[in-house]
Amino acid sequence: MRKVLAIALLTTCVPCLPHAGAVVVYRAGEGWTTESPNEEDVVEKTASEQLHKAEDLESAGDYKRALGAYRGLIRKFPTSGVAPKSQLKIGEIAMKLGDYDSAYDAYHSYITKYPKGEDFDAAVEAEFNIGRRFLEGERKRVFGVKTFASMARAQQIFESIVRDAPFSKYAPLAQFYVGQALEKQSKDVEAIGAYQTVLAKYPTDPAAADAQYQIGYVYLTQARSAYDKAAANKAREAFEDFLAHYPDSEKVAQAKENLKSLETRETSGALGIAKFYDKQKNYRAAVIYYNDVIKQQPGSADADAAKKRIDELKNLVGEDALRAGPEKTETGARAQTRRKLQAQVDTAARPDYLGPPVVVPDEVAPPKPKLRTSTENLGPVPAVEPALPQQ
Repeated sequence: MRKVLAIALLTTCVPCLPHAGAVVVYRAGEGWTTESPNEEDVVEKTASEQLHKAEDLESAGDYKRALGAYRGLIRKFPTSGVAPKSQLKIGEIAMKLGDYDSAYDAYHSYITKYPKGEDFDAAVEAEFNIGRRFLEGERKRVFGVKTFASMARAQQIFESIVRDAPFSKYAPLAQFYVGQALEKQSKDVEAIGAYQTVLAKYPTDPAAADAQYQIGYVYLTQARSAYDKAAANKAREAFEDFLAHYPDSEKVAQAKENLKSLETRETSGALGIAKFYDKQKNYRAAVIYYNDVIKQQPGSADADAAKKRIDELKNLVGEDALRAGPEKTETGARAQTRRKLQAQVDTAARPDYLGPPVVVPDEVAPPKPKLRTSTENLGPVPAVEPALPQQ
């Protein structure tokens, strides 16, 4: 059974190879590559001769053999003065062949081996451009065959730029793109952390404005997916910080629109809670949230509807029944009992009263709360009761 499985796997994988007779090779600093047996000729006796040979092959358009010649030079003459140039050439030719994985490995090898090389900045720029390709959907190669788009590969590339070239002109934007790659992997917490790193390390770079905006955007998407008040509050804070610190950004208009959408969503939430309590005939709690709607979005259609409903409730149960706070007028059974007692006191105080003395308790005991026996009436806990809006 195992032999059959092995044969089946081998049969399945063989068509995936780029060409018959290809050999899969892994080299440190270069990654996995596929090479034909005659791709790399015999290395010349000197580094200079090998370099000329590689350049001639490249000029003739024989890129695969040129690639092998440059690699041969580095392996045989790793400390020669032309080794850095050959390392860079490997990356350039891999780019021409569309093998961006190998190209990145070659440029990364240049940066780590020759941090003082004259082409250091060019190698960093090339890495950055490759990272952008993966971020935009370039497919990763496995054994030389393109497989699937890799945001993790993009993240790795941008993180290496920040690590290996933290003071380069590409580092701030690379750190920003780390956040983008994490976002596309649905790693929101890590993405926000990456954007916050931009603000901490590169506060004066233009990428900082985009990072601040993006923090708000990530929280905004969280609040939209399933209304999360905490995420909505963080999104609002982030966008307000963005508007305060970057008033000239081209994203200002969008940030303002996002804030409006948050206000609308919050108002809709308050309105929904108000209607819930209204339906449950808990009118005092309903008025609290109708009042929130009026304060959150004055002049809106929802605010007008909330005002109208408050007026209807006043006519229905009376303004005293809707009041909140220590100064509220007693209503219901307790107030009725107190009024009856007061009437008895007033009657007993008349000079012509001949009845028994009236005993007035120090305080009318509040009615005992009823135990909830079902979950049908469960709802959001009302906020601290504000005063009714002034008409």
